[in-house]
Amino acid sequence: MIKVQFAARPERWETYQTPLETAFSQAGLQVDLRQDHPAAEVDYVIYAPNSDLQDFTSYTACKAVLSLWAGVEKITGNKTLTQPLCRMVDPGLTAGMVEWVTGHVLRYHLDLDHSLTTQDRWDPVVPPLAQERPVTLLGLGALGAACARALAQLGFPVTGWSRSTKSLSGITCEHGNDGFLRALHQAQILVLLLPDTPATDNILNAESLAMLPKGARIINPGRGPLIDDAALLAALHSGQIAHATLDVFRQEPLPMDHPFWPHPRITVTPHIAAETRALTAAQMIAKNIQRGESGLPFLNQVDRQLGY
Repeated sequence: MIKVQFAARPERWETYQTPLETAFSQAGLQVDLRQDHPAAEVDYVIYAPNSDLQDFTSYTACKAVLSLWAGVEKITGNKTLTQPLCRMVDPGLTAGMVEWVTGHVLRYHLDLDHSLTTQDRWDPVVPPLAQERPVTLLGLGALGAACARALAQLGFPVTGWSRSTKSLSGITCEHGNDGFLRALHQAQILVLLLPDTPATDNILNAESLAMLPKGARIINPGRGPLIDDAALLAALHSGQIAHATLDVFRQEPLPMDHPFWPHPRITVTPHIAAETRALTAAQMIAKNIQRGESGLPFLNQVDRQLGY
């Protein structure tokens, strides 16, 4: 019997218990799933970083910690966590992100805000075709690549930038410092889907914002610390940036006195771009446990040095 500890907020147990038990059964796994196994007996931990479990020292038999979150920046610094750590790459989460990003790109591309604010007059503004609107994505991981492909299928010229070399059919892939400059220079719409690491902190700052075409739009469903807030406000004030849609922030919930809330050229959404879906996430966890029990490499294992 495989002993699996569920370590997340109490309300998440009700959401995940049945999907996990179903996924384990479908995968042919005999699992004792609990919230209260003795630590030394646990084979796997299903984990949310905001749970009470912060010290993994006693989990001496644990083969892997399987995160329920796509982002792992709140876990990688935990010195007691020496077991293999796997981030969540959930098909449901990916689908949600693709839909959210595509919707907001189309909002800017079609200038839907203009239509909504001119309901009192006849003021036709004809948008360009998608093929005339370059879109850049910073980040070509699972989420970034999926969004890039969806936008390319709609006809947008899509450039993707990543720290290391990537190759995606139909996407112009850039990497490194020179590639970063090229990716920014043509981005009429910029989407941020990078992880939160020391290397990506404030990657969008006064200098990089100035490299974008004047009047560019920014969409950030990635991580709040990717953007220098003060630099963004200054770029909006000068007109360098026409509008920004922000789903993630340095402090969440975003404080009600934050200048983003009332800003006429900022759209705030409350971290809803993508959410882990219990049904599909449970299937991914079962697959990873199945691989662990078969001696196969875990899927989506985190590189501790890179931080993702």
